[in-house]
Amino acid sequence: MSKDEPAWYKKRGYLHFDAPIGAARAIKLVRNTKAVSKHAFYPLLRYEVISKKLKRNSDGKLKPEPKIRPISYAAHADSQIYSFYANQLAEAYERKLASLELSECVLAFRKLRKSNIEFARDAFTEISNMGRCSAVAIDISKFFDTLNHQHLKKSWCDVLGEETLPNDHYAVYKSLTKFSFCNRDAVYKAFQVSPSNPWNGRQRICESAEFRKRVRDSGLITTNKDTFGIPQGTPISALLSNIYMIDFDQQMKALAKECGGSYRRYCDDMLFIIKRGCEARVESQAECELKKLGVAINPKKTEVRQFWRYGGVQKANAPLQYLGFTFDGQRILLRSAALAKFSGRMNKAIRLVSRTLNSQLEKDEKARLRKKKLYERYSHLGNRNFIRYGLRAADKMQSKAIKRQLKPLWGKLNKKLDDFS
Repeated sequence: MSKDEPAWYKKRGYLHFDAPIGAARAIKLVRNTKAVSKHAFYPLLRYEVISKKLKRNSDGKLKPEPKIRPISYAAHADSQIYSFYANQLAEAYERKLASLELSECVLAFRKLRKSNIEFARDAFTEISNMGRCSAVAIDISKFFDTLNHQHLKKSWCDVLGEETLPNDHYAVYKSLTKFSFCNRDAVYKAFQVSPSNPWNGRQRICESAEFRKRVRDSGLITTNKDTFGIPQGTPISALLSNIYMIDFDQQMKALAKECGGSYRRYCDDMLFIIKRGCEARVESQAECELKKLGVAINPKKTEVRQFWRYGGVQKANAPLQYLGFTFDGQRILLRSAALAKFSGRMNKAIRLVSRTLNSQLEKDEKARLRKKKLYERYSHLGNRNFIRYGLRAADKMQSKAIKRQLKPLWGKLNKKLDDFS
């Protein structure tokens, strides 16, 4: 980022219905509130990512289940508008949190200079310090898809300290509630855009006239006609989900305090650390207040864990899962599902590399297995991968158990590589 570029400006490297815009043009656009209030937002482009999520069946065995996650992204000028208003709203939101003394309760989508590792460590430390207590973990089902538009608007007004949304803010609000989107693959096919090289000879998918004729008038656009739901993936969506929950966060903090403990929320994951005997009250009241907001608890992910000390050692009726870690009162571990998923990806990558090597050997007897990238992605020799994340967690949480979890992966990687060498 250059000195002339504001913090909210970000040049995005994807192809869309409009061409990327520079910082000067973006600044001129967002500072003109009349232009923003009349801005014609393009449909989002959407595609689906299908991943396998490991879940335990009735026998306790991990079983892969497909999880479809829609990815949406906005046009270039639209993204700059969203980024600018997210920056404005974030400042107002932080002031609101401070005034309500909620700054320690809301963890996600804020500049707190902490990661999931620190958030989980702090929660587990609190449980250890309390000794005899309970933890109630609650998850919201399909969070972004169920946000009520009227409540979002009210919360947005409250953060701004306004009775009604200013025209420019209302235009942004409307674009996110009455949003429209196109299937990216269908659009690419219509304009003969190569998915593997979309920028080939292009600055944008099409000109405005072509968009009106070949996209808008040909039924490629889907519009949200419901009174709930916002797209996940725009530069402002995550912040709006926090704004939506302000009243709820205030109520839950007060509830946790009455129950002798604390409340924290990371997006749609909530954790109450409370005194024993309050579990049913917390679970019932949280569910009741969430229903008023139009969102629902995912009962399959609700966890109620009891902790106590026996013989100077803290025990638990079952390990608590929180932000990718588990805690049984003594040991902090990485979730077994996360380890299994990583091992699966590693094995798949090695098989792919081995098939490539075999095809090369048919042409060149001197072809050899290139291990560097595999080591970078699947061992401690890389800078940014799951193993490095786990080792950082082990250090920050002072968990020897995590290091013992990770240690066998190095041997497994080398054994599989030796088999193909």
